[in-house]
Amino acid sequence: MGFFKLKENNTTVKTELAAGFTTFLTMMYIIPVNAMIMSQAGMPMEAVITATALITIFSTILNGLWSNTPIAISVGMGINAYFTFGLVLGMKIPWQTALGVVFLSGVLFTILSLTKLRVWIINSVPLDLRRAISAGIGMFIAFIGLNNMGMIVANSSVLVGLGDFKDTNVLLGVVGLILVIAFYAWKIKGAFIIAVFFTSIIAWIFGISPYPTEFFSLPASIAPIMLQLDIASAFTLALFPVIIIFFITNLFDSLGTISALGNRAGLFKGDTRKLQKTLEVDATSTVVGSLLGVSSTNSYIESAAGIEEGGRTGLTAVTTGVLFILTLFMMPLFKAIPPNAIYPVLVMVGVLMFSELEHIDFKDTSIGVPTFLIVIMMPLTYSITNGLAFGFISYLIIKLIKKEYKDINFGIVFLALISLLVFIV
Repeated sequence: MGFFKLKENNTTVKTELAAGFTTFLTMMYIIPVNAMIMSQAGMPMEAVITATALITIFSTILNGLWSNTPIAISVGMGINAYFTFGLVLGMKIPWQTALGVVFLSGVLFTILSLTKLRVWIINSVPLDLRRAISAGIGMFIAFIGLNNMGMIVANSSVLVGLGDFKDTNVLLGVVGLILVIAFYAWKIKGAFIIAVFFTSIIAWIFGISPYPTEFFSLPASIAPIMLQLDIASAFTLALFPVIIIFFITNLFDSLGTISALGNRAGLFKGDTRKLQKTLEVDATSTVVGSLLGVSSTNSYIESAAGIEEGGRTGLTAVTTGVLFILTLFMMPLFKAIPPNAIYPVLVMVGVLMFSELEHIDFKDTSIGVPTFLIVIMMPLTYSITNGLAFGFISYLIIKLIKKEYKDINFGIVFLALISLLVFIV
């Protein structure tokens, strides 16, 4: 295993294989969860299941071979919800056009991953605002999860109200939420997917949802969604801000995750080439994913589980990617999982992303106000784009009011102008 430099990284084949299996268990939930989310955009669930598995296999194995890091890559949580609920259902954009947006943002990400512009954009946005973006997306997907579970519903008097807790499906969602919180609190490996399956078993036993008559089958065709992206319709002035938002969100999420994992495992040690290569795979995978028929990809924080098991090289990622081949043949099982066994996972992921707020300095008005607007406006306007727009514009305005001109750079001005386009266009 000289290719992976196991001795140099103080690890063994056995350790790497065990770490890869652990990462697989912790992030396996993405297959049914992403399929459930994107199918609500009108895309066939069977095809999305296959496409999600394929892009996870491709990107994770590629990252292991190219960057030699134990980081797994798959369709990003949060950005997939924005794809469905923000663009397709919110802005009434056909899913084919939304895939075109993903493709263009991925191309932009790939180009900038090879240049110094990537660093310029990252350095242009204060760290606290980057954390606010993560927290805001967490609020957004948690809101989506609670709404789709039926725990919160539209109310003509107060806009949003409590759902009907006498409904068995709502109660199933409550049970699922309790299970996912409990398993995560107990630090059980694979807490998310275990909670999904336990909730599904409860639904099957009590007749809330039909149980699967078979568990394995051949993979479904991805022909209905593969190469169906509409790039021409996405390449318009009206969608330009959305493309930028997809790019920025993907960049910050990836960089934040990779940096956190790298610091935890000591992957980079002053050498940023591995980080650079992981970003390159992440960006390339977004482009490939849009061709297969899924939304933007991201490095997965669940890779931390494998790292805690001792994974230090690309062999961990390759192992994870190979294990995901199994999910291609689990279609009947995934289709039998009731929605309210899946949506509690969105709420818990939202909680974890929201925890980024603990690091933010709210005493600084120019940080506190934009952070609040980003976090509150994403769920209230059902749009990540709007939340970021309010945040960037308010940050620039407050800095001008306080005459803190040294904190204003061209990058912030550019992002604020792009944000204005969101409202003007």
